[in-house]
Amino acid sequence: MTNPIGPLIPADEGFCHQIADTFAVVASTDLSWTEKVCASAFAKDGSLQLGFGLGKYNNRNVMDAYAGSSRGVEQTTVRASRRLAPEPELTVIGPIRYEIVEPLHSVRFVLEANDVQPIAFDWLFEAVLPPQFEDRTHIRAGYRVSAELVRYHQTGRCSGWIEIDGERTEMTPETWVSTRDHSWGVRYGVGADRTDLEPAAEDPNGSYHFFWTPSLLERPDGAPYGVFMVMNHFRRTGIDSKATWGMIEHPDGSVERMVDIVPELAYDPVNRRLRGGRVHCTMADGSTRTLQVEVVSDTGFHLGTGLYFGFDGHHHGEWRGDLHVEGERIDDCSTADNARRVHQIRDTVVRITDPVGGGVGYGNWQPIASGSLPELGLDASTSFM
Repeated sequence: MTNPIGPLIPADEGFCHQIADTFAVVASTDLSWTEKVCASAFAKDGSLQLGFGLGKYNNRNVMDAYAGSSRGVEQTTVRASRRLAPEPELTVIGPIRYEIVEPLHSVRFVLEANDVQPIAFDWLFEAVLPPQFEDRTHIRAGYRVSAELVRYHQTGRCSGWIEIDGERTEMTPETWVSTRDHSWGVRYGVGADRTDLEPAAEDPNGSYHFFWTPSLLERPDGAPYGVFMVMNHFRRTGIDSKATWGMIEHPDGSVERMVDIVPELAYDPVNRRLRGGRVHCTMADGSTRTLQVEVVSDTGFHLGTGLYFGFDGHHHGEWRGDLHVEGERIDDCSTADNARRVHQIRDTVVRITDPVGGGVGYGNWQPIASGSLPELGLDASTSFM
């Protein structure tokens, strides 16, 4: 009997193997195994922003991606999905392309002109700060580890262009900022919900407040630095669980770690859009710093159209055939109905002021405020994910 070994691909010529198989194979057989890149680019005035994501699902034989824009309250998205084999290294899906220009420094995100929506762009991300790993994601659901993945993020500037309805806008490093992240492992939210599992318990008193945010700041002398923060705050009957991590990031790769983050934020009760506020951070050395958060985009790029939490019945990693390309334009994402369709989580352009560090800058803030959160002025009647 032949010993099963995955197919050879060009990457197997290199000296980078870490499991006893080929690069076409991953170590886990879990259908939720994903390698993913996600990126945002935005004008500092909030007038226009881009969203991009690409996922590779080895155990589903699928690669999918989204690329789109948010302009005012309008959002336009193109999605593409293809059969992964026989080109698992090719990060091109129809009109959407991801290209590594210089590892860990420069990458390119492209949406070619297409027949689905009148939008195209070519955006080059160039790092200002080195990439930083985040804490490992480890989530248990009963006896099963439902998520186990690692992620790094990076902030920088970008250049290039975007065309919408035939009108071209130039992106320049002076007026645009870009963030990106790259993750791999067993991930949540891949594929449709299993129908043969014990249903999750509903808790009418439950709530969830989350944000993930990398920002690029600059001091008056032009010296750059970064601020990164994550908060996961769950409340259930008899349970109040809050986890935070964050850091001040410096160009030499050194960081100053945060040990606690206390938000003082406001949300729109209709569509749960972040309105801004303050975040109080406690550093590892015991010092404190309060960051001012100002939202400068109208609605932000809602990640639901990129299939986060599903979209119109479709999900990350879903088989759509050898090649499938689709998309839509939503004229007003601020309404209650449309906000529910595209979900809460979004790339929100924020302006961050850090009086202690002396910097002011811009970043991508991804928030979720679900359930009854009286401290945010939100009740369960307006809740959605």
